[in-house]
Amino acid sequence: MQYLFSVIHDADTLATDEEMAAIDVFNDKLVAEGHWVFAGGLGAPTTATVIDNRGADALFTDGPFVESKEYLAGFWIIEADDLDVALKIAAEGSKACNRKVEVRPFL
Repeated sequence: MQYLFSVIHDADTLATDEEMAAIDVFNDKLVAEGHWVFAGGLGAPTTATVIDNRGADALFTDGPFVESKEYLAGFWIIEADDLDVALKIAAEGSKACNRKVEVRPFL
């Protein structure tokens, strides 16, 4: 089963060199243990554009769709046998990136 690990951050800072090194080690472990699917970091919320094309014309708005102190800073998509395994892996990811991680299964 695949899971999305959403990395939640609450500051305008990027990962430190030490955090990036720990994330690299964590990513290598995911690959070595067969859990790796895909991962990526995201630009700050100020770099976002929201498109709403539900009406007659598309509306483009600069910035995030919701104002919040916390935002999605990056993600992992992993493969795990079950939720217990995914949660254990997510705890390691949270430690590595020094941020909160939300776990959600793909449908």
